[in-house]
Amino acid sequence: MPWVFVGVWSTGFVVARLAMPHAPPLTFLAWRYAFSLLAFGLWIRIAGVAWPRGRAQWGHLAVSGVLMHAGYLGGVWAAVRAGIPAGTVALIVGLQPVLTAIWVSGRGQHRVAPLQWAGLLLGLAGLALVVWPKVGLGEVTPFNLALSLAALASITVGTLYQKHHVQPGDVRSANFVQIAAALVVTAPLVLLETGTLQWHADLLIALAWSVLVLSLGGSSLLMMLIQRGAATRVTSLLYLVPPCTALLAWALFGERMAASGWAGMALCAAGVALVLRG
Repeated sequence: MPWVFVGVWSTGFVVARLAMPHAPPLTFLAWRYAFSLLAFGLWIRIAGVAWPRGRAQWGHLAVSGVLMHAGYLGGVWAAVRAGIPAGTVALIVGLQPVLTAIWVSGRGQHRVAPLQWAGLLLGLAGLALVVWPKVGLGEVTPFNLALSLAALASITVGTLYQKHHVQPGDVRSANFVQIAAALVVTAPLVLLETGTLQWHADLLIALAWSVLVLSLGGSSLLMMLIQRGAATRVTSLLYLVPPCTALLAWALFGERMAASGWAGMALCAAGVALVLRG
């Protein structure tokens, strides 16, 4: 299951790259949430799935849904729309394991060992190697970088919040509540967007993949992994996503990664590994 999750999650950035020329990001995501609710609703009805128990659990699921869907996906898709390459935004949000380790350490569960500090410095150096050349090319701007960092913060806080507050349960009904909360937050923001939705074959493919594979599959797998494992162990899988995304973006869209970029990815992976090992 973890390896399937990595493969599925990597396609999310590529799908954003495929769809964004044809739709404003929040408009697309609102459609995605609506169709995902329909698909999950049918699945829940057919399977007779139990709903979460208690008002508190519904509230916790709503909060985590806003963070992990509206905040994270909104930031990533808006950043891609603003011109950042798919592989670069995948690398930025792929630093989530480092932030998770820092948070867990700060809560007093364990101290930050020298090996972990070395890993943090390696990760930052790797990020600089990837991002800095793209700043010179105009591919990374303060605006799309800020959107990427907001997505990183949102998925990190959402994962930790869910692990701490959301009780284990059926992932289908839990995902329905989370996505419904994300739609409630996203729908009003659509009115503030510029541009119009242009129905195109690429857009339809991206929408179908987002609903059937990413929402029904990827989100459910992530929730199952969070329920079954420690937060740092689950998020450690995400450092495998950027190389997979970069390869997919190169194969499908011709996005090129300089030698320094690949070296930066290797440093980030090594840095995260050191943090988690420490």
